[in-house]
Amino acid sequence: MSSTYTEATSGPGAATAYGGLADAIGGIATIVLAIVALGGVRPEIVLPIAVIVFGATLLIQGGTMLSEYASISSPVGATSASSEQFGVGGLSNLFLVGVAGIVLGILALVGIATGPLAAISVIAFGTALLLSSNAVRHLSMLQTSRSGAPRAGNGEILASELASGSASVQMLAGLAAMVLGVLAVAGINPNMLTPAALIVLGGTIIVTGSALAGLVIGFMRSTPTPARARPPVTP
Repeated sequence: MSSTYTEATSGPGAATAYGGLADAIGGIATIVLAIVALGGVRPEIVLPIAVIVFGATLLIQGGTMLSEYASISSPVGATSASSEQFGVGGLSNLFLVGVAGIVLGILALVGIATGPLAAISVIAFGTALLLSSNAVRHLSMLQTSRSGAPRAGNGEILASELASGSASVQMLAGLAAMVLGVLAVAGINPNMLTPAALIVLGGTIIVTGSALAGLVIGFMRSTPTPARARPPVTP
């Protein structure tokens, strides 16, 4: 059973680790673009590009986490868990909001209400992060329940702590982004509040992506390797 589980999760686990790295790169790019826009360098162009980049990052994160959920939730002979129990339903919001953010960013890039559309995208991004804030922590719980290991390794314990911490950070950042986006839509200094919200969102996606990659890598290292069967001894 242990060898089957390890072989089944090694491929998706590596893909999830690369997905977490892609999330971190997207978060860094969002922060850099938002800082450039905050500095007044062509914000009508740079800000929509930051929105498009973050929308694509949400799509990558949603696909990465869903693939990891699928690889863990469907081993042979395992009982199925409800999506409500482990928070899979919130991940669908990442896809919808990611696509919506890309569309709104493109519309803003071509000059259709650049400021309001960017602020609305920030509100949508914050809402998606808030609704999916427990997804990484639930993934850690699901991995632990499926491993069947009698004791958790140090890497798995550290990854679980990172997952719990990232859930709180993502929830607070989602709320902050929603508040900043609403204020920007209301016309209260949108040229400063919208880039600031994108900086918060980019930093949050870096934390979440790093926690997701660390969770998978720590769990793979802590999974015991089955001993090889000894050849029969001939008399």
